[in-house]
Amino acid sequence: MVANDLRQRIRDKSVVIFSLLVPLALMAVLNLSFGGFDSGSATLKPAVVIASSEDSGQLGDALLEAVESLPIMDVTVRKVAAGDVSRETKATGADLGIILPAEFTAAVTSGQALSVQVVEGDSAGLETDVLISVVDGLLEQFSAGTVTAEAGNIAGLPHDVLGGLAQQAAAGTPALTLSEGQASAGQLSLKGTLVAGQAGLFLLFTVGFGVLGLLAEREEGTLSRLQAAPVTPGTIISAKALVGFILGVVATTVLLTAGSVLFGVSFGSPAVVALLVLAVAAAATSLTFIVARLVRSAEQANIAQSIVAMLLGIAGGAFFPIEASGFLATLMDLNPIAAFIRGLGITAGGGGIADVATPLAIMLGFAAVSTLASRLLPDRGVRA
Repeated sequence: MVANDLRQRIRDKSVVIFSLLVPLALMAVLNLSFGGFDSGSATLKPAVVIASSEDSGQLGDALLEAVESLPIMDVTVRKVAAGDVSRETKATGADLGIILPAEFTAAVTSGQALSVQVVEGDSAGLETDVLISVVDGLLEQFSAGTVTAEAGNIAGLPHDVLGGLAQQAAAGTPALTLSEGQASAGQLSLKGTLVAGQAGLFLLFTVGFGVLGLLAEREEGTLSRLQAAPVTPGTIISAKALVGFILGVVATTVLLTAGSVLFGVSFGSPAVVALLVLAVAAAATSLTFIVARLVRSAEQANIAQSIVAMLLGIAGGAFFPIEASGFLATLMDLNPIAAFIRGLGITAGGGGIADVATPLAIMLGFAAVSTLASRLLPDRGVRA
């Protein structure tokens, strides 16, 4: 029965359309509409710095050269007189103004306190904040040399060694090297959420084809002949449910794989993702048992399946995250689609089987409760 039904469903173009083509098309449209909001990095625009350096030493020019040669952004430094820095910064729309005092080098090398003035431009933004942070970092690096030389002098080191130590502390590599990364928050990116959400939503439609097969047998009169065959009563409904389960697993796997390739997202370990797919397919299939006992025709089944799919899909975050609190939040956490998306977020961050234990338990628990509930409901189709 399972093999025969699978052949019939594969030949049915509606299965391919609603299980694969429609969700893939919807993913593409949503990605075009909202994919631009998923950018994880900001592009720094070219910046202009108005600077004044009356320093008679070398450190003032060295600081401005370091600012102008930043590798992360294009910076242009224009030198003017100290009294013109503020006016030029405001008038030209520059990002930052810097005023270095005449005694800059002397103060740094002697360990004296000094003040470096900065003027933010009228259009100050992220670039201005970056430039201020860079200037602060350079000043701290310069002062590190002074502190080192002073500490060496207190320790009684020869004077001919102090200059080398100070230069090494000021220009040497930091003790800690930082590299850009991304911390896992247990949540998918926007593109990943769109792919996972549409896969979970249309899974609920896909597994419904098993119910439609049962109702078709009932309406065509072949169900009574199947029931007269030497099989146990539960075999027929189990076979139809297994068809929906297999179709759901295959369709969801194809959608996640296609989404990963087309939209550049990763869901983590394939083995753990496979467990999540099996669990959510089981939860979705369990709903077909309830629908099969409550409806009397294929038309009613289509309507009921669509309502359930949209309710669970939207509440689970198939289109956009749903924020809730209190009892409503607890209730929504029991949604198998929400648990599926949350589980994929964990695996995308590197989580293993133990980390997705809660989403798996929610989906399998949902499947068990729905299956048990279906056994307690009256079969309206039989009475019809």
